[in-house]
Amino acid sequence: MRESETRPGLASRLAAWGVHLFTASGVITVFMALLAVSKGSLREAMLWLVAAQFIDGVDGTLARRFRVTEVLPYMNGKNIDFVIDFASYAIIPAYMIYASGLIGGWWNLACALLILMVSAVYYGKEGMVSEDHYFVGFPVMWNMAAFYMLFVFQWGHWANVILVAALSILHFVPIKFAYPSRTLRWRWLSLGLTGAGILAALGILYYYPERKPLFNAFVNLVLLYFGAFALWVTFSRPADKR
Repeated sequence: MRESETRPGLASRLAAWGVHLFTASGVITVFMALLAVSKGSLREAMLWLVAAQFIDGVDGTLARRFRVTEVLPYMNGKNIDFVIDFASYAIIPAYMIYASGLIGGWWNLACALLILMVSAVYYGKEGMVSEDHYFVGFPVMWNMAAFYMLFVFQWGHWANVILVAALSILHFVPIKFAYPSRTLRWRWLSLGLTGAGILAALGILYYYPERKPLFNAFVNLVLLYFGAFALWVTFSRPADKR
């Protein structure tokens, strides 16, 4: 069989490159979030991080749909993803928490550095994602921690210090957290609640600093669901079969 008969067509290659460029566009949202924090607009920064999370949430599905690995075997979309994810899920949120003043004194810098260190170590851990597609340990989702700390909980200094410390420890506790786009068990419920939770979060950000109890109650409900689901799957269920 001639090489031309096995080589992916132009349309397939363009689609695959489009997926990679879509993934790479996440770095723009991260940079815009950085600029927003630098000028003191934490709400704008969080909106950019929501955009980054949307890109990260759908690019894997697009990659599988357009067979990106098969069409462009010399490109590794996961490597692009890792670079952007660490910035959007660890570096920028740590900077936001630091810049917000939610934590006082030297504890502020200490907590920001702790977030960065545990996130870096977590990324190097073997088995970060289980064979049945759960995150093992609290995933590097400090963007969501920053969202709840800044716009939902609005707790005091020591409560925030304890929360950062607790989540840092949970990185390395073998609790299975849902990977909404890939975990099979209750997948559509998890995806639906994730999407609705993002819409509620956008509502909170839109009206901020005015508080809307309905939006706050819903994002807390989503948080409770994923926490309860993690405990149930970890301690009561066998591994999912694929």
